Amino acid sequence: MDELTQRHARVREAMARDGLDAVIVSGSEYTGFEGAVTYLSGFTIVHRYAYVLLPAEGDPAVVFPTEARYVGEHGATPLEQVFADVPGDWLADRVPGQRVGVYGLDYVMTVRDFAALRDRVELVPWDVEFDLARAVKSDAELASVRESVRINTDGFWAFLRAWAPGKSAAEALAPAEQLFVERGCRRLTMNMVLVGPEFALAAKNTALGEFCIPSLEVAGPGGHWVEVSRAIGHASPEVGRMLEAYEEYFEAGRAALRPGATAHDVHRTVSKGFVDRGYHLGHVTGHSIGMTMIEFPKIGEGVETELAAGMVFSMHPHAIAADGKECLYMQDTWLVTEGGGEPLAGLPMRIFDGSESPTSFA
Repeated sequence: MDELTQRHARVREAMARDGLDAVIVSGSEYTGFEGAVTYLSGFTIVHRYAYVLLPAEGDPAVVFPTEARYVGEHGATPLEQVFADVPGDWLADRVPGQRVGVYGLDYVMTVRDFAALRDRVELVPWDVEFDLARAVKSDAELASVRESVRINTDGFWAFLRAWAPGKSAAEALAPAEQLFVERGCRRLTMNMVLVGPEFALAAKNTALGEFCIPSLEVAGPGGHWVEVSRAIGHASPEVGRMLEAYEEYFEAGRAALRPGATAHDVHRTVSKGFVDRGYHLGHVTGHSIGMTMIEFPKIGEGVETELAAGMVFSMHPHAIAADGKECLYMQDTWLVTEGGGEPLAGLPMRIFDGSESPTSFA
């Protein structure tokens, strides 16, 4: 059974459990959120939007709007491809009166397609369920994840070499972005710097200071998103206290990210060092990550989903000081294994000073 057929089988198993006749997966060129279509079809959206229709029985299809004859590399998918004036009309004709789960119903599906479907099909929001169906990665997917991590980590080293106080964020990030494109990420990157506790575009007029926090997220040639970064430069005493909590989280994560643990329990464990020091965590401590940048389950309060071997998580506690000005934010991509959590980048949990190189930790 090939990789795509295996993915269809996993989603169909979840459909049967939830009493669905079909699933519609919505995707658009919104960075990081085109991947659900790729997961079920192999097609990468470059322009506009698309849907994949996966019926409980019968052949799946990818549906595009006719106003855009080029939506991506159309030879990349073996599925039937359909161009429709109103994709919602075509979808409704294929599944009339049926109970259909929709990934992207609230955030991705266009208004005109929803209007065409809503009175002819029973639409069921199905974001969480779809993500859980694809949360455990196959061996082929894990190979893609590891390749993305290697690319992202090399990009961090490129950023570190280019960084210097007074340089613009654009100057520092440019070598990493060049590396990402050369290594096959295409347009699948979302890279920024933090200015205070806030994310900012790496612009020419953003000058980097003595302390710098890059935020690096990429998907390699296989389409799997990952996150890897470390803070750089001279940290204040306040940020030094945050680093202590980061070191505790990094060690605790190895035991906490294990099969059978709940996402809630993991969150409580890895956030303890931050909470005990009085830091507000301005973001979830982590989330599942795959062909979509942010997937369920999230590593957060009250999320009772149990982890399983083969799940991949982006972990990035965002510690913010009481004054709302100083923060620490460092990213890692973790694999859940039978023996616990494995941080895939191989970088030590520290604030880098700019003198390090990949051979420093070999």
